[in-house]
Amino acid sequence: MMEFLNNIWAAICTPNELCVKIFSIPMAFIESALIFYFISNLFKLDVTAKRKFTYILGTAAVSIISLFFLDRPFNILFNYITLFVITYFVLKINFLKSVIATVFPTIFFVIMQSLLFNPYITLLHITSEQLLTIALYKVPLSLFTYTVVFILIFTFKHRNWYINLLDELDKKTKSLIILNLLFALAYIMIEVVITMQYLDVFPLSYTFANFIMLSLYFFVSIYSISKVVKLKSTAQALESAEEYNKTLRILHDNVRGFKHDFDNIVTTIGGYVNTDDIEGLKSYYVQLQQDCAKVNNLYVLNPSSINNPGIYNLLTSKYHEATEKGIDVNIYYLLDLNELHMKIYEFGRILGILLDNAIEAAEMSKEKVINISFRKDSKNSRNIILIENSYSNKLVNTDSIFEKGMTEKENHTGLGLWEVRKIISQNNNVNLYTSKTELLFKQQLEIYFT
Repeated sequence: MMEFLNNIWAAICTPNELCVKIFSIPMAFIESALIFYFISNLFKLDVTAKRKFTYILGTAAVSIISLFFLDRPFNILFNYITLFVITYFVLKINFLKSVIATVFPTIFFVIMQSLLFNPYITLLHITSEQLLTIALYKVPLSLFTYTVVFILIFTFKHRNWYINLLDELDKKTKSLIILNLLFALAYIMIEVVITMQYLDVFPLSYTFANFIMLSLYFFVSIYSISKVVKLKSTAQALESAEEYNKTLRILHDNVRGFKHDFDNIVTTIGGYVNTDDIEGLKSYYVQLQQDCAKVNNLYVLNPSSINNPGIYNLLTSKYHEATEKGIDVNIYYLLDLNELHMKIYEFGRILGILLDNAIEAAEMSKEKVINISFRKDSKNSRNIILIENSYSNKLVNTDSIFEKGMTEKENHTGLGLWEVRKIISQNNNVNLYTSKTELLFKQQLEIYFT
């Protein structure tokens, strides 16, 4: 027994790369858990326990495989690529967020290493080779680094520092951010290789200068991205305000007109009552009700009810487009878009396509009517968006319209509903049911709570 303990002590106190790699196995799981903790707080991710453990086990396994079977710098490149792939497919976040989730934790750990490694070997009077090959030196430094990283991540979480609204950025802005991050990743790979190769050669002043520069880059990058996101959010708010002002002006004009005609309306109703013309009164009431419905729709179209700037702008834009074409639009809205359980970008694409098709079909019909309903069905754990429109082609096939290139319109590609079907197939909690009656063509989008 004593001999066994002596052998273990000798293994951890003398240069032994195999021993260091064995100790690195549990370290890989700790580091993967910290990275998940970092990015889940950075983006306020809400993932299932299954995805969480799949991510941690997957990234740890990749780290272990690259450690045992790949040499530097190929193992670093392999780690970054696989980390991105696992982040994208397991956590199911978009491309930009996956790039950030790959680069930022790496920068974070490199910053900590650049600060701690050189003072550590100076304090213990060891070389960089001894640090990398002797477990007694390597393991405590790794544990201390993880502790510091955990404290910093916990501080970020406590102060509620996170990045949001990345989905709302335009493609050009996303491309610039991604390009910036890829350059940063390339620099970090070179930095890691150089630092580990000449760790015991660099003076402490270089270490601190390197730490300051990396730290500045990290925080300036976060600040820049947050400012870009905030600017985009402000631009959306201004667009919403412009649309709301337009709605208010129309509403004000309608109310003024209704008030101006109120006496005439009452007098006309009195005429029907005095002559017992019930049929005439019914006809007049239907026309009056249509005017009231227009005013009610404008009350519904306000940003306090439709609590997403992008969807609000989309709805108001399509509403005004339809009314300008002489289409009567009726809106029923009882839904909180913060509880949509679907990416707002994908929801906006589907809604825009369905509304465009409804407007085009209603415009060609005799009745010219569109009914739009947003509601939450708590009993069946789903949100329902129902779009009904009048239509003229009663022979339309509700199945073939989703085929690629299928369209009845001139100069159209027929990709709209095909894109809708494609998006829905990528979301296992979203369904679209298409039906028709003699009067109305119906599209019912169902988004189930996950």
